[in-house]
Amino acid sequence: MRKTIIALLLLIIAFSSCTLFSGKPYSNWQVYGGNKENNHYSSLTQIDTNTVTQLKVAWEYHAGDGEKNTQIQVNPIVIDGILYGVSPKLKLFALDAATGKQKWIFNPAMDTAATKGRGYFSMNVCRGVTYYTDGKKDQRIFYAVSSKLYCINAQTGLPIHSFGYKGKIDLHDDLGMDVSNLYVACTTPGIIYKDLIIIGTRVAEDMPAAPGHIRAYDVHTGKLRWIFHTIPQPREAGFESWKNKEAYAHVGGANDWSGFSLDEAKGIVFAPTGSAVYDFYGGKRQGDNLYANCLLALDAATGKRIWHFQTVHHDLWDKDLPAPPVLVSLTKDGHKINAVAQTSKSGFIFLFDRYTGKPIYPIEEKPVPVQSDLAGETPSATQPFPSMPKAIVRQSLTEKDLNNLVPDSSYNDIKQRLASYKTGFIFTPPSKQGTVILPGFDGGAEWGGPAVDPETGILYVNASEMAWVLTMVDIKDKPKTAETNLMAGQRLYKSTCMSCHGQERKGAGNYPTLMDVNKKYTEAQFDALLTSGRRMMPALPQLAASEKQALASFILDLKQKQNRVFIAPKRVNNEWSMPYTATGYNKFLTKEGYPAIAPPWGTLNAINLNTGELVWKDTLGDYPELKVRGLHTGTENYGGPAVTAGGLVFIAATSDAKIRAFNKRTGKLLWEFELPACGFATPAIYAVDGKQYLVIACGGGKLKQKSGDSYLAFSL
Repeated sequence: MRKTIIALLLLIIAFSSCTLFSGKPYSNWQVYGGNKENNHYSSLTQIDTNTVTQLKVAWEYHAGDGEKNTQIQVNPIVIDGILYGVSPKLKLFALDAATGKQKWIFNPAMDTAATKGRGYFSMNVCRGVTYYTDGKKDQRIFYAVSSKLYCINAQTGLPIHSFGYKGKIDLHDDLGMDVSNLYVACTTPGIIYKDLIIIGTRVAEDMPAAPGHIRAYDVHTGKLRWIFHTIPQPREAGFESWKNKEAYAHVGGANDWSGFSLDEAKGIVFAPTGSAVYDFYGGKRQGDNLYANCLLALDAATGKRIWHFQTVHHDLWDKDLPAPPVLVSLTKDGHKINAVAQTSKSGFIFLFDRYTGKPIYPIEEKPVPVQSDLAGETPSATQPFPSMPKAIVRQSLTEKDLNNLVPDSSYNDIKQRLASYKTGFIFTPPSKQGTVILPGFDGGAEWGGPAVDPETGILYVNASEMAWVLTMVDIKDKPKTAETNLMAGQRLYKSTCMSCHGQERKGAGNYPTLMDVNKKYTEAQFDALLTSGRRMMPALPQLAASEKQALASFILDLKQKQNRVFIAPKRVNNEWSMPYTATGYNKFLTKEGYPAIAPPWGTLNAINLNTGELVWKDTLGDYPELKVRGLHTGTENYGGPAVTAGGLVFIAATSDAKIRAFNKRTGKLLWEFELPACGFATPAIYAVDGKQYLVIACGGGKLKQKSGDSYLAFSL
């Protein structure tokens, strides 16, 4: 009897030690990314390395509003047995998390009450929602539709009218300047600290663009409580990093579009930011450009800066920090360290002391190429390189890295094209010649973010390796004498649309072709699209009516209007005009459509943050036609992993529409399932009535894959 009691006590102590080390039991998924540490971790063990092969579909929920090119990038949350998610057309819904049965749905398209007179409505992606409760009856869901941040009763699905204007606020407001005609949206959920919701935004990536200032609002009233200027204003720290002292008045960006993590006990919110605008030319924003491309540690109660680290100086490559950092406790050289780990598009993992910002491993400022053939451009002479962990992807493309799986004629083609580009180093400046970007614009780690096991300090992160070619061209914004609508439309397309849709209007990257778009849109519908935007297409309300007509005459091929005289509007802010633009987001591909770089094109990586060493690396995903030839190449991937105490790493993310489970210790593939559409999202793991579930949003719609409208849940 005594031995039994002692054994039970030892078991309780062991369990308590584990709980203390982990900080939380992590048995729920109440926050985007799993919890406020954003570690994508679940302590549930019912599904483990032995039982995972027994997983079956528990339920499937169809949102019913998917169509061609729609997406679902949502990591859903689960509160008291209710799952909250968002449909392809941004309807908010609540489901019974055990059965998938719908409890209620809120359709923002039916909300006709415009915020302070602004009624334009734009669809964008949404990656999740935020839950708030006072611990009693007050339960709220916050989620964004374009620029509107809604506050919804979590029990009824109805707007809470005491918040903002009839249940919503417009994120165009409270930025300290008039940005009512500029693109502002919120695609990633905010985070709750006490009675605040802290919010970031997505803004345009070329001029004109709104600033990406970070804001905190009262969860009850919608009133602004604090703002942190990511583009510092006069007399603020960081202002000296901009050589043009008026830049803050017209340069946009430096925005947190990817979300936050929070040390709730210490009251510190961690915010990663993106590049300043224009992404690929910095002649009008000379200097290091704080606080663009920074990991910021802010006082969550006041918004005051505690520390920052800039991961790219004077960014010219769109190397935004793409995901919230992860909070983790490490043991290094025998010492416990509360740390924060930030993944990046460069493939670097930056690791800092959470409270001081001191790097856990040395970060060296190394010289980089500074020669630019763009007038007025001055690239930074150095960039920061972490000593550990090593980069998880290749960062330069040379002839030895080319894809040799294709026929000789195709190989010789990419070899010849590579010889015509600037390549060989990660920070080679953009050029008219064409500069190879590797890892690509969506390469390295992306918005899915990593998972970290808090008991081992091992970080799991998926990565893409796709080379892109960035080519810059001169643009002339000023209209010519007696310019026709056609001439003006061609000029405006080059300065406004080409960077996304390409020189020939055939699309680029994830941006669609505009060829034959006149079969889809009337002139009136096209005008509405430019004014309001739709999904990935930002609104362009800054264009004058005559400019929209000129663009329509060119893109819709309106021959009866092309020869009419174009009436040029007067421009107030000449700082918005750029001397150069990019020809589009162009992947470097073989004739067959495969990446020009040799595989692997997608990987899943396990890194021990205690030592900085790689634990294992596995190729992630397949091209079906190559797989039958015995070639395991990996694919580009969007969405992140989740890790469990049951010894598993779950991830979808790939273009072959599979969800997979890997042994977290060895990287061995244990289970896979073909989804109804690609799961370009992060799975959530939760339990209801003692039963463990895994759920993934199956939205597709990227990488030329079909769209879907369902959420699929698995259980034993």
